[in-house]
Amino acid sequence: MSRTTGPVIEVFADVWCPFAHVGLRAIEEQRTAAGRSDVAIRVRAWPLELVNGVPLDPRITEEHADELRAQVAPTMFSDLDVDRFPTSTLEALALANRGYRTDLQVGERVSCALRDALFEEGRDISDPVVLEYLAHDLGVVMPDESDRAAVLADWHEGERRGVLGSPHFFCGGTDVFCPSLDITKDPTEGLSVVRDASRLTAFVERCLARTRPA
Repeated sequence: MSRTTGPVIEVFADVWCPFAHVGLRAIEEQRTAAGRSDVAIRVRAWPLELVNGVPLDPRITEEHADELRAQVAPTMFSDLDVDRFPTSTLEALALANRGYRTDLQVGERVSCALRDALFEEGRDISDPVVLEYLAHDLGVVMPDESDRAAVLADWHEGERRGVLGSPHFFCGGTDVFCPSLDITKDPTEGLSVVRDASRLTAFVERCLARTRPA
């Protein structure tokens, strides 16, 4: 059972989404700065290969990671390897769900470790051997059919709740798509990404105000 007593920030996201990787790190930073270790981040599955009907293109993902590193996250995406880019994230998402079945904090650690393995360590998180190693290292067992079913259930729950894409954050009655970044795409200039600190801060403050420790 989870030890968290504060609000839970829900995030619908996929593991191989570079924008979600940046967004989750930004939320973690805000939570730490506020001294709110009682607040949990519940990352729910938004499987883009099912949403879009095809897996993510590794080259396009690499371009987005390069743009994010150049514009807003200079210390991130240190070792993304397109030659070891996952062919699917469904089993990785199921592993994250297995972590959350144990505890909110465990689930959060699994979710972050999967993203670090992909973007910061260049590992193929669709490889069963890689997932088994991560699961063992994090102290969780490999996912079963109920975890795989939970991935699909999250996807359909996200559809019901109007998820716009990865990452989409919810807390209480507040929700916002990708609050840490202002993303625009110009047909000639390409993708422009700007860290939107004020929008992120406003969202987090509303979440943290729901339950404050005594």
